[in-house]
Amino acid sequence: MSTQATHTAAAGTVNGAAKEKLLDVKGLNAWYGAAQILFNVDLNVRRGEVVALMGRNGAGKSTSLKAIIGLLQKRRGEINFMGKDISTAQPHDIAARGLGFVPEDRRIFTDLSVMENLDVGRQPPRHWPDGSPAPAWNPERLFKLFPNLGEMPNRPGGRMSGGEQQMLTMARTLMGNPYLVLLDEPSEGVAPVIVEQMVLMILEMKSEGVSILLSEQNMHFAELVSDRAYVLEKGQIRFEGSMDELAANESVRQAYLSV
Repeated sequence: MSTQATHTAAAGTVNGAAKEKLLDVKGLNAWYGAAQILFNVDLNVRRGEVVALMGRNGAGKSTSLKAIIGLLQKRRGEINFMGKDISTAQPHDIAARGLGFVPEDRRIFTDLSVMENLDVGRQPPRHWPDGSPAPAWNPERLFKLFPNLGEMPNRPGGRMSGGEQQMLTMARTLMGNPYLVLLDEPSEGVAPVIVEQMVLMILEMKSEGVSILLSEQNMHFAELVSDRAYVLEKGQIRFEGSMDELAANESVRQAYLSV
């Protein structure tokens, strides 16, 4: 699958009806203890988009996602999701509103089976503000999207590979029927064949209407799935534009993404 063909497929699913902002973040600051990590971060994700939040290790990508989902108590700024302020909400309240989070460290229940892990994430179907049904998921649909999981519904999470655990975490999040998913470093530390499957999964999720904010440092991976990109460096946004613009901007990539 070529980069251009896949990116064209991803971008082509965004249409005139998919313009409303689902997530709008303004002036986000965050701290670990006394150390400030994020400095006035502004970003947004619109309905039907995959947006990449890119940067080197330590740039603040994961911190941004954790601050948005409420896992960092020391945060300041405006965070609006589905038109509602969530800047002071707790993580379980934010998840209940339809904002999903797939952490880099997976956090599956190792003693529970695949099916039991999925049941943990189950939430009722949702609707868009106009009353139309939002994307809805059940184990049968997810096993088509994640065929590896469909082959091991009764296997304990602790007896799965790292890539399979990553898939299970994504599937468990989708069981919550989210409008938007925060996806933290999905290509980190997994086999290339799993990375290829994740590209197809993200594009399928997008085609079903799930929006995604993707924390990623792999330029090739991000280019295959993303419509737009933000680039972080030392907790500040240094670039904002389309994925094509980032791919064409060698000076930005050399300054903020090269190792």
